[in-house]
Amino acid sequence: MPPATPTTPTTSRLIAGCMTGTSIDGIDAALIEVTGRGLGISVRMLTGISKPLGGLASDLRKLADQQPLPARRITELMWELGELHATVIAELARSAPPGRSIDLACVHGQTVYHGPRRTWQLIQPAPILDRIQSPVVFDLRAADIAAGGQGAPLTPIADWILFRDPRVPRAIVNLGGFCNITLLPAGDTKASLSAVRGRDVCACNQLLDGLARIRLGRKFDEDGAIAATGKVIPAAMSALKQILEQQSAGGRSLGTGDELSSWISATAAQPGADVVRTACEAIGQTIGTAIGRPAGNPSISREVMLAGGGINNRTLVDAIRAASHAGDAAIRVIASDDAGIPASYREAIGFAVLGALCQDRMPITLPEITGCRAPAPISGAWVFPSNPQPPSSR
Repeated sequence: MPPATPTTPTTSRLIAGCMTGTSIDGIDAALIEVTGRGLGISVRMLTGISKPLGGLASDLRKLADQQPLPARRITELMWELGELHATVIAELARSAPPGRSIDLACVHGQTVYHGPRRTWQLIQPAPILDRIQSPVVFDLRAADIAAGGQGAPLTPIADWILFRDPRVPRAIVNLGGFCNITLLPAGDTKASLSAVRGRDVCACNQLLDGLARIRLGRKFDEDGAIAATGKVIPAAMSALKQILEQQSAGGRSLGTGDELSSWISATAAQPGADVVRTACEAIGQTIGTAIGRPAGNPSISREVMLAGGGINNRTLVDAIRAASHAGDAAIRVIASDDAGIPASYREAIGFAVLGALCQDRMPITLPEITGCRAPAPISGAWVFPSNPQPPSSR
């Protein structure tokens, strides 16, 4: 059971959140200050850092691609990834206000398998605990799956805490390995939480980065610059949109098996720049449709906030803007930075928020979104220091 958290309004917690996405390119980490408890918390970002996975990336990608690795190597990956997280969080700790230390770390781990009823976010938390001597919460998806849910998307409640607006319905669009969206109704009371909806949409950076590695010889297409020079291939565009729209309409959590390697192989004879441009356009149109026709949502979003690594791909963002309409009206498409949440750290900040909720023994998933039994379970596995310290206060 997580330790009790303070109830006095003068007490705040410093929480580190870490995310390694399905693109398997690096760790994004954020340090936030959380005041209050449960759904009433307020959040202030203090700092964020990103670190590449380095030599870990290749074997992690093999594991995520379902290629066999010896148990010894998988064990080494778990420990090495935990040690890298420990280093990153220790660096965050050096940016803490004077006299304060990190009170909690929430780490997602690396998804190496995600299916309808099973998931694995690989991480060994022991090196993190040993380094920071504060509680660590991890494995945030499993409880929801055990309760009959899909374990994803996890971020809608965090998005409600971070982005809700009393007047404007918003869509929060994460351009990660897979695109997922959170649909927030107008309103800033706890009653509005019941109307929040969210879902996975389609493959995003998982496809674009895969194309960059295979067709362009790069880790990614920086700023979408190469895609911008290409032309859309009509037949390939039609085939890809059909696949992406099936993913979007499926109402399921996307993961292993949704990487679109068959489409990449089918376009091998086409110019690389044209293929990546086609992929950007198909993904952008699929996301735009999901925003403009939000199935099951009582209000159509008038403002879209983009976050995640894909926000740096200007060709993809332009395609989303062009495709985003609510009826005959264009939707305002902006970066999450405009709400005070840096786009590149939105997921890391979100996981820090989820860590606070787990510590406060609040559910972090919504049955209407993941399909878990109501009431939603309390999530997270924990490791604790032998002599836990109370959260530091201002």
